[in-house]
Amino acid sequence: MTLPLSLIAPFSPLLASEGHFGLNFNLFETNIINLAIVIAALVWFLPKVLGSVLVRRREAILSDLQDAEGRLAAATSALANAQKDLAEAQIKADQIRADGKVRAESIRLESERRTVEAMALLKQGSSNDLQAEADRVSERLRREAAKLAVEKALAALPSKLDPGAQLALIDRSIESLGEA
Repeated sequence: MTLPLSLIAPFSPLLASEGHFGLNFNLFETNIINLAIVIAALVWFLPKVLGSVLVRRREAILSDLQDAEGRLAAATSALANAQKDLAEAQIKADQIRADGKVRAESIRLESERRTVEAMALLKQGSSNDLQAEADRVSERLRREAAKLAVEKALAALPSKLDPGAQLALIDRSIESLGEA
């Protein structure tokens, strides 16, 4: 079997030494028997060697995939737990915030109540002090007025009473002291 020259022309410098191109069917010259033995050995042994390597590699990949799936499941579970804990923490934080607001309001109201009570006590105390001072001044003015009236009466009495009237007044005073 010979190829046409138009196909061989580009390769002509390489084939110039032989002069023609063709297939050699001489078994011993072409080493076909050796190639057949090598190919048969490869076909016979290669699936066993490569098969075991591929099976081990497949098992390793499957093991890695299962491990990755297990870690994914664990991470998903941990994420769900963390999200649940976060939601609980947010609820607690909101509750603490609300309790704090209620507590602050009650403290403010208690402070206002105490301030009002303190102001009322101060007002009552100042009112009591003012009343006591007014009573004291009033009592002092009464005493002074009584003292002045008694002094005036004593000063005017001798000139208005004669000696007999004076004796009668003294007797009545002694009698009223004895009755009391």
